[in-house]
Amino acid sequence: MKIFSAQQLYLADAITEQKQGISSIDLMERAAEQVFVWLDARLKQAQVPIHIFCGIGNNGGDGLALGRLLQNNGYNATIYIANFTDKRSPCFLTNYNRIKEVTKKWPVLMTSENDFPEIQADDIIIDCLFGIGLNRPIKGWVKKLILHLNAQRAFRLSIDIPSGLSANEPLLDKEAVLKANHTLTFQAPKLSFFLPETGRFVPYFEVLDIGLDAEFLQAEKPLAQLILKRQAQQFYMQREKYSHKGTYGHALIIGGSKGKMGAVCLSAKAALRTGAGLVTAYVPASGNDIVQIAVPEVMTVQDASKDHLTSIQLNLKPTSIAIGMGMGQHPESAKALEKIISENKEPFYVMDADALNLLAANKPLLKLLSPQSILTPHEGELKRLIGEWENDFDKIKRTKDFSKEFQVIVVLKGAHTLVVNGEAIYINTTGNPGMATAGSGDVLSGVIAGLLSQGYDPLLSAVFGVFLHGSAGNLSTQERGYEALIASDIIEHLGDAFLDLFQKDQEEPTTTQN
Repeated sequence: MKIFSAQQLYLADAITEQKQGISSIDLMERAAEQVFVWLDARLKQAQVPIHIFCGIGNNGGDGLALGRLLQNNGYNATIYIANFTDKRSPCFLTNYNRIKEVTKKWPVLMTSENDFPEIQADDIIIDCLFGIGLNRPIKGWVKKLILHLNAQRAFRLSIDIPSGLSANEPLLDKEAVLKANHTLTFQAPKLSFFLPETGRFVPYFEVLDIGLDAEFLQAEKPLAQLILKRQAQQFYMQREKYSHKGTYGHALIIGGSKGKMGAVCLSAKAALRTGAGLVTAYVPASGNDIVQIAVPEVMTVQDASKDHLTSIQLNLKPTSIAIGMGMGQHPESAKALEKIISENKEPFYVMDADALNLLAANKPLLKLLSPQSILTPHEGELKRLIGEWENDFDKIKRTKDFSKEFQVIVVLKGAHTLVVNGEAIYINTTGNPGMATAGSGDVLSGVIAGLLSQGYDPLLSAVFGVFLHGSAGNLSTQERGYEALIASDIIEHLGDAFLDLFQKDQEEPTTTQN
């Protein structure tokens, strides 16, 4: 599913109007009808008071059209207009005149906080104040209106986007944002729905198809792509009947230090569970027995040092290498990292944990990485790599620049993990808060390395690996809940995650989870 910028969606509107021979007011009516159908299917003529708050732009025009449809179909809907300026969009004015022609229940003009209505807990609030193109902070009594609506116990439904958010720009005022319980967005999700600073205002959303030109949307390069199950199904490579363990590659997991051998065990086992034919763990000597006992299917190679990695000597030819999990940042380990990435160019790399910290401390090493190496930083590791950022959109820009400069794929771990490959962004839809637990990242590195070893290309390994990792976490919580989830549970459900790819689901709305 593609995600577009506000500018692309405005262009889609214009092209749709031209190619379909309709006006902008016709397209607005189409959008309002879709929202009405959604509401009518759920309310079933219930006479719950509905309060529709409209701005004076096109989002307000949507609200006026919706209010007219609700009133004409017998619903108890009242429309309020935030009358804070004399400037009004043409479509707003058209719908304002239309509603005055069909009902005596005219919209209520609000000019100050004295006009705020009383709202009961069982009422419904519909937010049509500001749309995707908001480019200035909300101030004065209109900001107080949003704060007033947020303080109500009534259900809050935003149309297209919660007022105060922009589709693809930073927050202008973190207080002046409508806290929607649900959002009905037109044609495509918005990037702001999936980022930590802005996504918290969109706990749930559904996409309403308003019939924008399909040819344009198909051809247009998206701002980002959302990865759902139907996309992940296409990534899967079916195994051949006449194959053997060598067919599915050899993943090498390098890491571990005194007290941190568990990270390597988790990563190695995850690589196996993801389908790697062979897995070898390269660990300090003191970790040999630990890995052999914890994961008997994994082979081991011992470093000369007992407690940390010193000189990584390879007598094998792996098809993928994951390095850094539990490795520590001993100066000798730093030299070992430099040696291996300098001398082994053929395998694809997954760089995690302390490997990232060592790279951040010695930036010239980044130039030595094989192109399309995959870096999997958490937020702290990312800051050490790209520096501080001003907001989530600045973070994405800096990550894109970093990805292009060093020709690497960056996995930004989070509630909605982003995979960044140059200008391309892929947004994951699986996972849950229970996965915020020790070792979860080590498992992810093993999953990606396991896919790489089987012949999945690096970008696909990152995108598919993140999806499977999150799906396994979701399946784990069905048995244990969020709090009891541990990293080993994710590994144990990786097989279920593969099976779940081809399970038929009931049609459910796309949701965000924060």
